[in-house]
Amino acid sequence: MTARRVPPAQLAPQLRDAITRLNRRVRQARPVGDLTVTQLSALTSIRLAGALTPRELADIERVQPPTMSRIVGKLEERGLVRRTPHPTDGRQVILAVTDGGQTVLDQFERARDEWLADRLAALAEEDRDTLRRAAEILQGLARA
Repeated sequence: MTARRVPPAQLAPQLRDAITRLNRRVRQARPVGDLTVTQLSALTSIRLAGALTPRELADIERVQPPTMSRIVGKLEERGLVRRTPHPTDGRQVILAVTDGGQTVLDQFERARDEWLADRLAALAEEDRDTLRRAAEILQGLARA
């Protein structure tokens, strides 16, 4: 089998579309619960950052601060996020994921990993090897 050469300008939209579609499908694989995609995204952003102000979180999530206040309020009601005073600005608070929030995130990740592992198991070993190599290349692109 000979490899077909594809110009980068042609490969870029194909790859972007495939990554977007796969990401969307993986995100749909989640345990039963009433956490919205927006709430899950905000919770994930807080965990990745370690701690954020509500304004920083709104900027990351690309929503208006009042919208983020409602999202954070729902997460706090469920015990998934806690607010603590900002160490240098008394007008601000710092958001952090609680142990309960971490547990919820772990459940979502397990559900997504299981969904993807089931799909990968159906592939030929050669295709899984190709995807393993592609994952390494994609991680490199993401760091660039």
